[in-house]
Amino acid sequence: MSSSLANISGILLDIEGTTTPIAFVHEVLFSYARSQVGKYLAAHFDSAETLADIARLREEHGADIKQGLEPPAWLDGPPEVEIDSITEYVRWLIERDRKSTGLKSLQGKIWKDGYLDGTLKAQVFADVPRALKRWHDAGLKISIFSSGSALAQRLLFAHTEAGDLTSYVDNYFDTTNGSKTNVESYRRIVSGLGLRAEEILFVSDVVGELDAARAAGMQTLLCIRPGNQIQSLSQQHQIIQSFDELGRSP
Repeated sequence: MSSSLANISGILLDIEGTTTPIAFVHEVLFSYARSQVGKYLAAHFDSAETLADIARLREEHGADIKQGLEPPAWLDGPPEVEIDSITEYVRWLIERDRKSTGLKSLQGKIWKDGYLDGTLKAQVFADVPRALKRWHDAGLKISIFSSGSALAQRLLFAHTEAGDLTSYVDNYFDTTNGSKTNVESYRRIVSGLGLRAEEILFVSDVVGELDAARAAGMQTLLCIRPGNQIQSLSQQHQIIQSFDELGRSP
């Protein structure tokens, strides 16, 4: 099956399970962040950006305690003591795949070091680079909406196994814009892109995200990739298995 992009001016893409294998995110990126967080905090503990992330994490830790989630203890004291306790809390959040702005911001900075020193090389599905080029050449506005920070998104597309793909991407939206299952998040994106909602096509592997985007007026497609979680199928969302299906005439 192929899907026409007639009347579409912008394409909004999820990352995990849509452009990039879930296994890469969970087994490579998350693993790297878990192993490097203590080292990163020790090296950047006094920087304004890191302190801002720590402040967000401390606030979230307090909320976790109030909810009875029993997070690892946050210990105040000498830097090495606090760093150790923050490290354990961050690892606890990673294990739960928490969509936390503080966590995602910190992870993005940790991954930056890995990408820049060549330790990390991002994986994208084989159809992604040629699709991005095809859409870009056709004059479509290409944007990303992911729970990962905008920094992490840019780094991923700049350091893929297929090369630097950032020249094809116009905008990056993260959870500072709102939850990916919140209708208002997509309305903000519509406003930010300066397009009509019905001119934007959102592609994701998560039905809950697609439902929110459609409620905001966007067109939607459910992306089924190897290794993705099984979704409750909805007649609202046409299914694709490759970006090669997008951009041809029906």
